[in-house]
Amino acid sequence: MLAEPRTWQLDVAAVQDLTPRMRRVQLTSPDLDRFDYLAGQDMALTFRRGDAPPVRRRYTIRHFHPDQRRLDLDFVLHGDGPGMRWAQAARPGESIEVVGPRGKITLVREAAWHLFAGDATAVPGALAMLEALPGDVPAVAFLQVDGPEERQAVAGDRAQQITWHFEVPAPNPDTGLAAVLAGALLPPGRAHAYLAGEVALVTALKATLLSRGWSPEDISAKAYWNRGRANAGHGEPELKAS
Repeated sequence: MLAEPRTWQLDVAAVQDLTPRMRRVQLTSPDLDRFDYLAGQDMALTFRRGDAPPVRRRYTIRHFHPDQRRLDLDFVLHGDGPGMRWAQAARPGESIEVVGPRGKITLVREAAWHLFAGDATAVPGALAMLEALPGDVPAVAFLQVDGPEERQAVAGDRAQQITWHFEVPAPNPDTGLAAVLAGALLPPGRAHAYLAGEVALVTALKATLLSRGWSPEDISAKAYWNRGRANAGHGEPELKAS
């Protein structure tokens, strides 16, 4: 059962660079002893901009450490959005308003196996859900990042189930992540897919699975951003993945 989102006032506890372009910000509060969530859910952070109206951006929960009352949120350091700027400047002791947990895309427990695919913005959610799966449930992941230095460790034996695809400066549709997914050897049985990232990529990944005979109800697709276009004030892309 999904927990009802609520507003939290959280403090930055620590900041860590996981890779050259992925920064982890740990948030804490004594109130987090009442926190509960499902892997794949996110938190909406409120960024204030002087006299301009505040904007919210959503970040998937990477870890929750109940004994420390700490949340790990991972930020891709690309572009010039309010979330990236905040993560770059974040220092321990600073405070931020957060709403969550939010989001209905979580693990479908009845699936025989699970598939994850997306760009760098999909990595925190994909790894969080991979780690939350029972050890005997198969899974595969196809994750597109800038280069080998952007690969991340994952708990347990799941690392061997991840195919890291490295983006080239001028993406070629014949060699991109959708093409990798189109030619991949996948496990048998009815699965559930979780697709996330840039609008056009998510649309292409979904179309690839549909062309392979997947049913739409077995695909959860979420676009996090639009290339060349800012997200709306509530944190969603202006264009939606279809």
